[in-house]
Amino acid sequence: MDHPTRAPLSAAAPHARRRALLRHGRRAVCVALLLALPVTGTLARAADDDLAAQVNTFIGTRDEGNTFPGAAAPFGMIQVSPIGSHYAGWRDGDERIRGFGHSFISGAGCWEQGGQVSVLPVTGRIGPGGDFDTSKNDVFDQTKYGARYTQAGSTGQAGDYRVRLTDYGGIEVETTALTRASGERYTYPASAGEGHVLINVGQANQKHRVIGSQVHVVGDRVVEGKITTLSFCGGHQYATWFRIEYDRPFKAFGVWGQAGGTPGARDSMESEYEPLNGAWVSFDTSKNKQVTAITSISHVDAEGARVNLRADGMQGGKLRAFEPMRRDARALWQQALSKIRIDGGSKDDRAVFYTALYHALLQPMTGNDADGRYRGYDDAIHEAKDWTYYEFFSLWDTYRSQNQLLALIEPQRARDIGRSLLAIDAQGGWLPRWGYANFDTNTMTGDPVTPFLVDLWRYGALKDLEPQAWAALRKNAWGVPPLASRHEGRAGNVNYLRNGFVFFDRTFPAKGMDVDPQNGGSATLEYALGDCALSLMAGRLGHGDDAAALRTRGGNWHRVWDADLHEQASGYQGFPRPRLADGQWFTPPTGTYDPRSHYGFHEGTAWQYQWLVPQDIPGLATAMGGREAMGKRLDDFFAYDQLVADPQGAARKAWVGGPYSYYGQYRYNPNNEPTMHVPALYSLIGQPWKTATVLSSVQTLFTNAPNGVTGNDDLGTMSAFYLFSTLGFSPLMPGTGQMLLHPPRFTRARIDLGNGRTLTVRGNAAAQAGPRYVQSVRFNGKPQSAVWMDVDALKQGGTLDYTLGTQPDPQGWGTAADAAPAAACPV
Repeated sequence: MDHPTRAPLSAAAPHARRRALLRHGRRAVCVALLLALPVTGTLARAADDDLAAQVNTFIGTRDEGNTFPGAAAPFGMIQVSPIGSHYAGWRDGDERIRGFGHSFISGAGCWEQGGQVSVLPVTGRIGPGGDFDTSKNDVFDQTKYGARYTQAGSTGQAGDYRVRLTDYGGIEVETTALTRASGERYTYPASAGEGHVLINVGQANQKHRVIGSQVHVVGDRVVEGKITTLSFCGGHQYATWFRIEYDRPFKAFGVWGQAGGTPGARDSMESEYEPLNGAWVSFDTSKNKQVTAITSISHVDAEGARVNLRADGMQGGKLRAFEPMRRDARALWQQALSKIRIDGGSKDDRAVFYTALYHALLQPMTGNDADGRYRGYDDAIHEAKDWTYYEFFSLWDTYRSQNQLLALIEPQRARDIGRSLLAIDAQGGWLPRWGYANFDTNTMTGDPVTPFLVDLWRYGALKDLEPQAWAALRKNAWGVPPLASRHEGRAGNVNYLRNGFVFFDRTFPAKGMDVDPQNGGSATLEYALGDCALSLMAGRLGHGDDAAALRTRGGNWHRVWDADLHEQASGYQGFPRPRLADGQWFTPPTGTYDPRSHYGFHEGTAWQYQWLVPQDIPGLATAMGGREAMGKRLDDFFAYDQLVADPQGAARKAWVGGPYSYYGQYRYNPNNEPTMHVPALYSLIGQPWKTATVLSSVQTLFTNAPNGVTGNDDLGTMSAFYLFSTLGFSPLMPGTGQMLLHPPRFTRARIDLGNGRTLTVRGNAAAQAGPRYVQSVRFNGKPQSAVWMDVDALKQGGTLDYTLGTQPDPQGWGTAADAAPAAACPV
């Protein structure tokens, strides 16, 4: 297996020796610091307490995990990370670093997603006929001037990314980030009397379209500018303002554009059709080889970027030094990661766990500037007073796991997230589906904001906000945004409310890349799930008539269930199937609908979406021919016999392998969200030992390596799914507050719930290789015979004790008829 922090390129031998000495010196400092700590255990235990150091930011940078390896703060506005040839920014093994961008999303699958303000330190002469010949504009193309690098001895930890460029004489690059400002330190080679920084505002990530850009050299230490980009699966245009301030004056500067480079010029502005645009600044490095840059961004205006730099990039009116800034960044991560402390497991286990937690705590991103101002969905400037406004909501993904994780361990932040969504509704007119910056991209299918907000309500994050939340959700559930609105909302609602299903029509006009009727089968299932969740909220808030109507609509999954659809390949009968506007079942030209086809289901097939009925598992079992028949179908779906025969290797062989292999499939897809909840279904039909087997196999796909995330991480969603699988409980149907109980991976996990409460989960021999099976469960000493608990009980804190064994017991814990929760919306 590749070393998680190493790339195949190598450094020169003298440099390697110097790095070894530096590393030895750092270790000596670390040991001295550890010796100064209170005596609470061994040095190894003290080292384990440095949680930021256990994060490996290279996990997920291969095989379309689409994470970024650079530095960021928890929920930070700005990120600084290398740009390579991949549309998401960086792919492990890229040959060159084109620059270090300052805006990234972690794990998303769409193109056009960041990398703005791409900077690269270089050496050589900039001028007519020089290494960067200013008479030619193509020399300022980052695909040409990008630098080769080595990661041997480098760092990819929480808040701390370092790499050595091997071109341009060898330049050390160190990066860190606080919430609204990032820091970079460049160490130029001893042979260079002059060092430069190229500030590219016309190019970003591989597929990120820069519509227009401007750059201004201000005085002798500052560069500012504005970049307008088109984002996320052909989304809307939005602007990013930036400010970069250096710790010493420029020796020289200039700008470049379509006419080439102009030494001494301060301003440049270009459009998408003249994509080369930027500035360079030069420093005298004959004596001092290090240059520090502090960068801030804003989605409000230029003053917002200045405010953010002053807030996070300066102290006492002076630019912050790099080392204290990095220490503060690591302290932020130490505090955030300490929300969950685990005991047991190997070094790799701990790296995977804390990197997953790190990824789950990157989004949504802080949206308001340090003065409270933010740009709303009406494009007006608003102010968040005494709370934080958040941006970037991948709701179709995050409603299934990451949302609930934040509601548990970051309750105040979860409240601000809910408040942000309500502000979007108030200012933009509708709740978002996939909110990017200050607009809705309308990406993905269904109605994800409903289960998302209902779960926030159920977890207690919307206290005193219930009236606003209900009004916004009711409007969304019964309405359709007008044509003039950028929002699509429930675009299939007209037919759904009249006939109980979203019809299938690939020609239906969309406001973005996706629209619900183009995937009518999956949209109907998602609407019904959201309706049932909202009915629970409506009932608790006293809206009885609406609750009853929504509860009935929660059974609309029956409207797209074709009980007569028989699949010859598997022998199973009864699958969801898209319907046309006239109510007829859709039939392709072949004359036979294939449950493994792409027709009518978003990023999946009828085989995968047949399970998306968490609101009525008993009803789903009946539709499949009973619990025994449903269990057999689950066995085939998971290739259960293969998992038992090969616990460590079967998942990669038997399940859907490619991150974008959505169609033509009948097996479990661990790379995508629609089947995320399906392992729990075994427990809900009396076979909890099979849930344990499947979750153990899922965990084999998360490793301490660049390919250690299964599919797109989707803004921390897959990471949160992994975390829940290891902690011993996972969220069930949105709105119910039900948590499924299953074996924990670690011997102990202590979860900080806030307000002085801690939930401790213990499992004997939990971290040993292979599946473990629940023999009994106790909560605060009281036996738990059901396979679930209410989140309200867990939120009070206490101890959840598991007794685990190595053999399943088909008549043991959790198999009784009353062990599963009742259906939330039975038909």
